[in-house]
Amino acid sequence: MTRAGTNTAVIAGVGAHLPPNTVSNHELVRRLDTTDDWIRSRTGIAVRHVISPGTTTADLAVEAGGRALKSAGRDRVDAVVLATTTPDRPCPATAPEVASRLGLTGVAAFDVSAVCTGFLYGLATGAGLIAAGTAEHVLVIAAEAFTTLIDPDDRTTAPIFGDGAGAVVLRAGTPDEPGAVGRTLLGSDGENADLVAVGTSGTARRTEGPLPREERYFRMAGSQVFRHAVTRMSVVCADALAAADWRAEDVDLLVAHQANARITSAVADFVGIPPERRASNIERVGNTAGASVPILLADAAADGTLRPGHRVLLTAFGGGLTWGATTLVWPDVSPVL
Repeated sequence: MTRAGTNTAVIAGVGAHLPPNTVSNHELVRRLDTTDDWIRSRTGIAVRHVISPGTTTADLAVEAGGRALKSAGRDRVDAVVLATTTPDRPCPATAPEVASRLGLTGVAAFDVSAVCTGFLYGLATGAGLIAAGTAEHVLVIAAEAFTTLIDPDDRTTAPIFGDGAGAVVLRAGTPDEPGAVGRTLLGSDGENADLVAVGTSGTARRTEGPLPREERYFRMAGSQVFRHAVTRMSVVCADALAAADWRAEDVDLLVAHQANARITSAVADFVGIPPERRASNIERVGNTAGASVPILLADAAADGTLRPGHRVLLTAFGGGLTWGATTLVWPDVSPVL
């Protein structure tokens, strides 16, 4: 149970894990009708990390979760929240296995699904557990083996996505201390669910026969998704800044979902955040879906782009459609990569 007056979630540790195997644009060009210049100009991506056969989402989550715990100097938490689009199986949830493998058998553990906005939904969920007094420490992990959903022969999606996981440890604290998570604004639009979707594995698409190829893999209406992503993230970022009583010029670093470089630039331009205050690792990581924000936090903290005392604006957009944003002042924590 949390102590009286300490029901605000505060980031106490951060970690990330990328699988060692990488696929460069030049490797993709050998088998797809595309070029390195086209991929870079459209997405900003040069290389992405990809899981090996036999590696699971739980494997990624355990690595990132363990590193976040090490960063926080803890071996125990009261709950594990796993944000993922690629659970190891439809039933049961992947989080309980992750918790057990981390030595946390017995704690609350469950999955959250909001595609590329998953980490922000998970962060809000963890903060809610602390606010309710249900937990004093929460491990929030976002892990994605997203390349398992991608048609390897699709030149529009295969170059975009990579695999990986990131995590933070939240502790109960006060709203005026560094690391305190601000009001997290979330939204959704189910009328446009089909713009970002995988057609299989759900009750809406049951069949005895073979599925058409296009329904077995992830699909995305690129131009429409681009417009929705820019609009939704721009508006929710403005709302999050207003909730924090910040102006755009108060933001030291924008940490946005790494969908593609053009989307991030468009959102930052709308909000009024200049290029030097935009964190990015998409060139060497790709789009890791729900894991992109915590991976970017860990990367930026490790290379000095993100420093203690920095005012940070987090935002993401994903399938559902879903979106979100929040603010925080970065604490003095050492990331573990």
